[in-house]
Amino acid sequence: MTIQLEQAPMWSPLRDVGNLTNQLVEHFVANVATCRTLPGDAIAGDVTAVTRMCLEIVGGVIDGRDVTDKLNRLSIAAAGWAHEGVPIDPILRAFHEGVRVSMDLVYAPATSHDRQTMIDGFRTILSVSDLMCTTVTRSYLKEQREVAGEHHTAVHTLPTALLAGRSTSTMARECGISVADEYSVLALSIPSHPDEHHERLDGSVVARRKLRRVQAALAHHCGEWVLSLLSVDGGTVLVPTDLMDDTELDALIESLSAAARVEITAALVVAATVDLSAAARRAHELLDMVERLECTPKLYRFDELALEYQLTRPGPARNRLGELLAPLDGHPELYETLRIHISNNMNRQRTARLMYIHTNTVDYRLRRIAALTGLDPAQSSGMWQLRSAIIARSHQASPASAVRREAGTRPVRRAGRRRA
Repeated sequence: MTIQLEQAPMWSPLRDVGNLTNQLVEHFVANVATCRTLPGDAIAGDVTAVTRMCLEIVGGVIDGRDVTDKLNRLSIAAAGWAHEGVPIDPILRAFHEGVRVSMDLVYAPATSHDRQTMIDGFRTILSVSDLMCTTVTRSYLKEQREVAGEHHTAVHTLPTALLAGRSTSTMARECGISVADEYSVLALSIPSHPDEHHERLDGSVVARRKLRRVQAALAHHCGEWVLSLLSVDGGTVLVPTDLMDDTELDALIESLSAAARVEITAALVVAATVDLSAAARRAHELLDMVERLECTPKLYRFDELALEYQLTRPGPARNRLGELLAPLDGHPELYETLRIHISNNMNRQRTARLMYIHTNTVDYRLRRIAALTGLDPAQSSGMWQLRSAIIARSHQASPASAVRREAGTRPVRRAGRRRA
């Protein structure tokens, strides 16, 4: 790549590459913050070498020579800066400072220049500056994207390995992420945002934006210590137990819900690192049960739902409990009334409001349920058996969703409106 220019005496101050390199490096160290923090060998090595190479590029452009090889070397240097995490803004500032100092040297000896000479010189400097800054920025961003891709892969590979029960010490060292001894395993269900179903909007774009907001909120509250496998529907999040207590975990789910702009439901199981695979499976089973029961979206812990969890385990007891509600199969309005009434902690007024019926209708339906099943919802023993039967039947009505944790997936949600 060349920029054909007429040679002119005005560029002679830039011909003394050796002295000008030293002058510019001293200027960078004194005026560019990043250079001031570099060790001496970096100043003597990389900074000096790149500065000299840039001056050679300037000379080559002025003389009309091909500088492609030197631009390629500059591109390699820029990729190295990106890989090492050197910010792009001080790099570009150093280039601009170099251009400014060079301009001062070019025009300092002359007392005056005609207008055209000034314009030509300015255009030349801008052309050289654009050539080098474009080369550096393009290579820098390309390398940064690749590094980000490697990190993205690493932070997904590590939790995948942890959840699969595989050894991760080498992997953790390679990606620079510490593995805790114990984690709070969170199984998350992220419902669809209303805009995902808007006929004039691209639902997949809306869903991805929702996921990015959740991931950003997770990073904001937990930093690099949290590990996650998330999709637009939910997934698994691993939070070191010493990072957040119970209250903070509740607040975390509320913050994630606010970021997603939908109500997130989550289930929590605490486990040692070696037991994460089984813990994640149990957390998703618990979350699946909570969703089948259409509980209020929030964070649920295994301890508080241990009884419900046990009632949903396969076996003859679960089948027998489910059969207690068989008399209601022909009366869907009675089953729905019972389910909502139980979820409302037997509050007649709230049940009536949610179903848009009178409280007397609620009472009548409860009496009908007692007559058909032989279990009276007004009695504690009858209500306990009816509630257990609903829990057991929730896993008989449809086959349990498969727990899918890889690639950020989780059990598929059932459609339907959630109720408190």
